[in-house]
Amino acid sequence: MKNYHTGWRVPVTSALLFATAVSAEQNEQTYLNSTNRVTLSLRFGLNISGGFKGVGSTFAPGAPLANSRFTRHGDKYNYDDGFALPDGSGSTDGYTWYWGYDSTSQINASGANSIDLHRTDAIGLPKRNASEDDSPYLGAELAYAYELRKDDWRHLYYGVEFAVNWMPISFGGTSLYNLTLSHVTDTYGYTPGTTVPTSQLPYEGDFTHGNFSIFYPRTGTSTSLSSATLLVQQDFDANLWGFRVGPYIEYMPSEKWNLHLSGGLAVGLLSAEASWKETLTVPGGGPNASTSVSGGGDDVALLAGFYIGLDAEYKFNERWSVEAGVQYQDIGNYNHDFGGRSVELDLSQSVFVHAGISYSF
Repeated sequence: MKNYHTGWRVPVTSALLFATAVSAEQNEQTYLNSTNRVTLSLRFGLNISGGFKGVGSTFAPGAPLANSRFTRHGDKYNYDDGFALPDGSGSTDGYTWYWGYDSTSQINASGANSIDLHRTDAIGLPKRNASEDDSPYLGAELAYAYELRKDDWRHLYYGVEFAVNWMPISFGGTSLYNLTLSHVTDTYGYTPGTTVPTSQLPYEGDFTHGNFSIFYPRTGTSTSLSSATLLVQQDFDANLWGFRVGPYIEYMPSEKWNLHLSGGLAVGLLSAEASWKETLTVPGGGPNASTSVSGGGDDVALLAGFYIGLDAEYKFNERWSVEAGVQYQDIGNYNHDFGGRSVELDLSQSVFVHAGISYSF
C-alpha cells in the first residue's frame, strides 16, 4: 500500500507544479496584455473661491431703502415713500405730473405748497463679502484608461483616458455690519392755490398725462445721520459634476512604479441653489425700526476648459495598485444673479489632489 501511495504522489505533484507554472505564466501574460484600467479616487479641490456680491445693495446710496415698488409705467420708486420723475414731455417746462406719494403727512411738512419725499441710504457697506470662501472641497472620481501601445519602448506607454467626478460646493453664513444711515428729505413745490390729491392714497401720477403737477426738479433738500446694523444671511449650495477626456503617457522606471502624465478637455456641469436675507435695524425701536429683504433661486450651468495632471502608481500585483496625483484644471468662472444678489465662483485655477485604488484587466 505504501508503494502505491508513493507511486501516485509523483505524477500528481508534477501535475500541480505544471498547473501552477502555467497559471503564473497566464497571469503574467494577462498582465502584459492588459489594456484597461479603472481607478476610483477621493478628490480634494483646492484654490476654489466663491462668494456673494452686492451685499446690502438694496440699502446702498441712491437706492431707496428696501424699496421694490415700481410705477405703472415700470420705473422703480426713487424714494422710500414715493417717486418724482420726469414725465413724458421731459419736464422741460419745470413741472412733472409723473410723481407719487404715500401719506398726507408729507404735504406742507417743510412749508406751504410743498411735498416732502424721503430716502434712506446705508453708508459704510462692505466692499467685499465676508462669506467669500476658498476652503478645500472633498469629492470623488471614477476614471477609465485604455492603453493603445503595450510593447516596451524606453519604458514608455500611451493611451487615452476618460473620467467622471463629483464634488459638492457650499459657502455662506451670517455676518453683522455696523452702518451709518443717511436720511435725505427732498422737497418739491406746487402751484399756490391748487389742491394736492388726497382721495386715494398712495397717489400715483401718470407718465403721459395727469391732473396735478409739481415743480421739477426739487426745490430743497436736507440730510440727517443715524447708526444702524445690517444682518446678512447667505447660503450657496451646488453639485459640480465633472467630465474629462484626453491622451496620457506613462513611464515605468520599475516593475512596481509607474508615472502617468495626462491632459485634455474638461467639462463641468454645475447645479446650484442660493438664498439670502438682509435685515437693517435702526436702534430705538418703533414700527419702522427693522426692514428686511430676501431672495434666492436655482440655476444649472455648463462650463468647459482644460486639465493637466501627473500621477504616481504603485503596483501590488498584476491586477491591483494604488495611485496618487495632482491635477490642474481651468473651466472658467461662474456668475449668476439669485433674486437680486450675484454669486461668483472661480473655477479657473482649480487644483485637485487625489488618491485611490486601480484595477487592471
